[in-house]
Amino acid sequence: MLDMGFEPQIMKILLDIRPDRQTVMTSATWPTGVRRLAKSYLKNPMMVYVGTLDLAAVNTVHQTVLIVHEEEKKSYLFDFIRNMLPEEKVLIFVGKKIVCDDLASDMCLQGMAVQSLHGDREQCDREEALRDFKNSRVRILVATDLASRGLDVHDITHVFNYDFPRNIEEYVHRVGRTGRAGRSGASITLVTRENWRMAAELILILERAGQGVPEELVIMAERFAKNKRDKEMDNLRGGGRGGGRGGEGRMGRRRRRWWWWRRMGRKKRRRRGRRRRRRRMGRRKRRRRMGKERRWREKRQRSRL
Repeated sequence: MLDMGFEPQIMKILLDIRPDRQTVMTSATWPTGVRRLAKSYLKNPMMVYVGTLDLAAVNTVHQTVLIVHEEEKKSYLFDFIRNMLPEEKVLIFVGKKIVCDDLASDMCLQGMAVQSLHGDREQCDREEALRDFKNSRVRILVATDLASRGLDVHDITHVFNYDFPRNIEEYVHRVGRTGRAGRSGASITLVTRENWRMAAELILILERAGQGVPEELVIMAERFAKNKRDKEMDNLRGGGRGGGRGGEGRMGRRRRRWWWWRRMGRKKRRRRGRRRRRRRMGRRKRRRRMGKERRWREKRQRSRL
């Protein structure tokens, strides 16, 4: 809850509680941002953890990563749903609320029993959707990251990541919705070209869980690393910012002006300075003359009155 932006609400609750309280904090992951936030709520805490503090997905989930184009994602999803067995249950994660509603509407039009879960729905509608999913009235739940934490449905067999999450911690939370209470599960993740910055971190998660890493994902991570190095080299050379002459950047323009100033010579610099001072004095004289003329016109108008 701290990581999802509920810090003001938590602080308001804690201000109404006695200062000698006992606080228990639980988290499936322990990233640096959550550690920093937790220090303001806990005093001399005792930490108990299972396994390792490194970010890792559960070993009971078989993780599959598919490299696809953006326009192919919907066909992959509907092919997966058509091949589902009657006893299987899937939780589909998307990145935006509008995509959640669009997918749920498309499935309803094709005669599929589906529910959606996101922040724009009323609380009663969300509770009804979750109740239908738990009681197996519907076997398909389309949700945003609202359902990636705290959702405990034991018989979820598949997690389908239609959109890749914003960070790798969210991916671990999503995958953890299946394979619970000693059961096994499976996750299918669609990765597009726009998600290549997360490829290296995703490879580490797959390797720690003993999962197979697709060769295309490794190539994607290498290309992103190479592109990042090239950008850093361009910044060091002065080409980090566009503009000027061919995108030479701010540092390139400064270097060019300094070289031109040194090349000009001392006498030329003095002549240029004198011209600037004359122009400045000329502007001042014009202002004074205009001021005198304005005062003379005002005095003449007053005399006529």
